[in-house]
Amino acid sequence: MVGASGFVGSAVVSALDAAGIGVVRIAAPRLATDLADPARLTEEAQTHPCIPDLAEALSGCSVVVNAAGLAAPGASDTPELRGANALLPAVLAEAAARAGAHRFIHLSSAAVQGRSPVLDDTEATTPFSAYSRSKALGEQTLRAWRRSGAGTAAGTGLLPITVLPITVVRATSVQGPTRPTTLALARLARSPLASVASPGNAPTPVVSVDALAGLVLAVGRSVPDPPFIVLQPWGGLTVTTVLEAAGGRPLQLPRWVCRAIVRCGYAASSLAGGRLSGAVRRVELMWFGQAQRPGWAEEQFVAPQRRVRAVLEAAAGQAARGRKP
Repeated sequence: MVGASGFVGSAVVSALDAAGIGVVRIAAPRLATDLADPARLTEEAQTHPCIPDLAEALSGCSVVVNAAGLAAPGASDTPELRGANALLPAVLAEAAARAGAHRFIHLSSAAVQGRSPVLDDTEATTPFSAYSRSKALGEQTLRAWRRSGAGTAAGTGLLPITVLPITVVRATSVQGPTRPTTLALARLARSPLASVASPGNAPTPVVSVDALAGLVLAVGRSVPDPPFIVLQPWGGLTVTTVLEAAGGRPLQLPRWVCRAIVRCGYAASSLAGGRLSGAVRRVELMWFGQAQRPGWAEEQFVAPQRRVRAVLEAAAGQAARGRKP
């Protein structure tokens, strides 16, 4: 498990512990790169000097999960951002293959599909910010790494050639009762700014961190191998019920007004070099949500229980207590 101490990583470790699965915790190396081409990033990943130490640390691990990276939706494009979100996944895949692992799971983000009306588990990406571009580049680099023949062990005798299976789990809007992002959502829900675009029944891709951890566990256990991309299933809430669960009473605004404000916001962000795109996108999601198409998880009946309402209610309670003098 790489990134075991982070918000998502610690939840995955708890799920594995509860299932009686042994966990080896590996610290992620801090990488940086000026490259932005999947083929060149693949070449760098295959020869990176940290791979021998990583492969030794991963020796004996059957499934390697990468929950490391920079979760920085408002970040600028930097070598450190690309190193953590684009180069590191391929470096870890290379190390996992050399260590003899049977499967590699990389935690990505549905942000790679940006403002697409409907999220899905296709390889199509439409990133809109430096962060989402870095996550999309990470997925593209893993595909290029796989196509390059990396991670392939030549068969001997009657044994076939084997290739390290890779699954990219696209997390949606992951919430936890103590996560700063979730507490900020609860504070927003209780403020006069809490609002939705009429009629307020659009689905929203908000999920609990426990649900994501359960999905990772299901992917790791699945036989046969899951597809290359697995999308986190819908949490069952709408734009209105998310804010209500977080302690709010959202106003309904005319859709045309919301659309006009969002267009102006993205125009202003473009003039500011894209630095406002993350904030504008959060407002857009609050108002309009985002639908998603059922995929592998639903087809295989491994979609975790929907617990996000309880998570938001817990965060709302913390936000309310925080307001007391």
